[in-house]
Amino acid sequence: MSKFNIQLATGIFVAVGILAFTYAAVNIGGASLRAAPGYTLTARFTSISGLRVGGVVEAAGVRVGTVSSIDFDPSTFDAVVHLRINEGIPVQEDAIASIRTQGIIGEKFVKLTPGGFDELLKDGGEITETESAVSLEELISKYIFSGNSSTPAAN
Repeated sequence: MSKFNIQLATGIFVAVGILAFTYAAVNIGGASLRAAPGYTLTARFTSISGLRVGGVVEAAGVRVGTVSSIDFDPSTFDAVVHLRINEGIPVQEDAIASIRTQGIIGEKFVKLTPGGFDELLKDGGEITETESAVSLEELISKYIFSGNSSTPAAN
């Protein structure tokens, strides 16, 4: 076998290995090279602390979409989150979008809570009822610096 054939076989083997690794990494990471069929909704939050593009959108604990992009509206100082909802998942006009954390210090995600209206949001619609992210640091700070002392008063 000539030196050229060995180098060619090695190059093909390495290229196939890189492609297989890339395919596995994309699938494990949940990314997709093409947009999933579905529709886009927006939601405005006063705080999305820790939410990232590609984050999960859940309803009843089931993944129903992803965060496709995040913008800042300087006129209202709101974060505008664009949600890509999977095809066939209905979202009512009065649904609630909340920023939640998976576990105590886990990743942030958007939780959709269904509403009671019969009208459904269409592509490009906006979820008006939102609950912003709760900052653990702010909660601890409020508790520590609330002025309530647990030490007994001196007599």
